[in-house]
Amino acid sequence: MINEEGVKVDLYIPRKCTATNKLIGAKDHGSVQINIGKVDRNGVYSGDFKTVAFCGKLRSDSQSDQALNQIAVNEKILK
Repeated sequence: MINEEGVKVDLYIPRKCTATNKLIGAKDHGSVQINIGKVDRNGVYSGDFKTVAFCGKLRSDSQSDQALNQIAVNEKILK
């Protein structure tokens, strides 16, 4: 929720799983959030990053590795 001054006042903002687009609940202790740094042609970190989040269900089904590779290919981070 945003107050009259335009400041977010919610105490908890839920995340969404990047692979499945399902909400990650507060009690999902198997979920992870990963920042993938972007580099230039010389391999130097540019300061930008892409954040991905995976729910615990995806990780317990051993699908997070495949999902991370697919997201990296779609974002042109991995060839």
